[in-house]
Amino acid sequence: MIPIPTNKKFSVLEILQYTVLISVLLYFGKPLFIPLSFALLISFILYPVCKWLEKKGISKSISIFISIFGILLFFGALLYLLFLQLIEFSNEWQLLKVKLLETGTQWSIYLSEQFNLSSENQSLFLKNAINNSGAQTILFIQNTLSSLSESVFYLLIIPIYSALILYYRQLLVDVLCHIFSSEKKETIREILIQTIHSYYDFIKGMLVVYLLVGLLNSIGLALIGVPHPFLFGFIASILTFIPYVGILISSLLPITISWITFNSIWYPIGVIAVFSLVQLIEAYIIFPLAVGKRLKINTLVIIVVIIIGGILWGAAGMILFIPFVSIAKLIAEKTNGLKTLAILLGEGESKKRD
Repeated sequence: MIPIPTNKKFSVLEILQYTVLISVLLYFGKPLFIPLSFALLISFILYPVCKWLEKKGISKSISIFISIFGILLFFGALLYLLFLQLIEFSNEWQLLKVKLLETGTQWSIYLSEQFNLSSENQSLFLKNAINNSGAQTILFIQNTLSSLSESVFYLLIIPIYSALILYYRQLLVDVLCHIFSSEKKETIREILIQTIHSYYDFIKGMLVVYLLVGLLNSIGLALIGVPHPFLFGFIASILTFIPYVGILISSLLPITISWITFNSIWYPIGVIAVFSLVQLIEAYIIFPLAVGKRLKINTLVIIVVIIIGGILWGAAGMILFIPFVSIAKLIAEKTNGLKTLAILLGEGESKKRD
């Protein structure tokens, strides 16, 4: 067994060394750690459901299957929303293509009148731009296909990891208890219970985030006059759960409809501006406040962790690193040598004196 040095004070240099070592490990090990972290998050969320089903007399395997199947239905519904958005967008494609040609012609006339650029010079400029961007386009397609293949791999492996973690949960807890000294077994169990509660608080905070983002999207679209603002606003909010792709696809339909309805390029620009502004507000104001308050982590740390998560793991890190910090705070609070770290991560509320 490994004794925990609860009385040891960690120096700033030691903390920095551990931080650098863990960051390097997380960066180069992300193909393993990203799906495993999502699986751990899902298993913590589904654990109470599995326990409840098992108390009703359902076997462990069937309970896990029902829980995982429910999660798969949820993500299937999100993908179905994406598919519906693409279908609606494809139905409007012919009208959109006409609008694009009209807009291109209008811009060509405008450039000819204002800047004395002939149609031949404009065509030559476009041809050179297309030729110069060929390599970048190929690189973009390669990156997109690579990201898509990673996403498919994650979608396949995460449910398997989650099911195995839930099935072997008692074994994993026993391993943790045997790694550390016997007097720390109760502390470990307490940290595990609090971790599950922290993940639940994280999910509740995320629901608040999506509700507020949906309202802001809807209000912004209503102000610029886009039809069906609440429908488009909340669809965009729900689909932001899928990083990058979700917000991109959910914005296509309101952009297209606003352009066709009002026959002006400024309305699509307004839709893009609304979604972009709300995304910035969500990332750096709503998310830190809504999630940080529930996890009792200060807003400054949340923002820094979001940025670090984005650097190391991309969009997945911006989601996963927040509950990681919550777990680190729980461990720091139970370890005397890490009390300074617990204070740094906390909200800094002073205890009232009698």
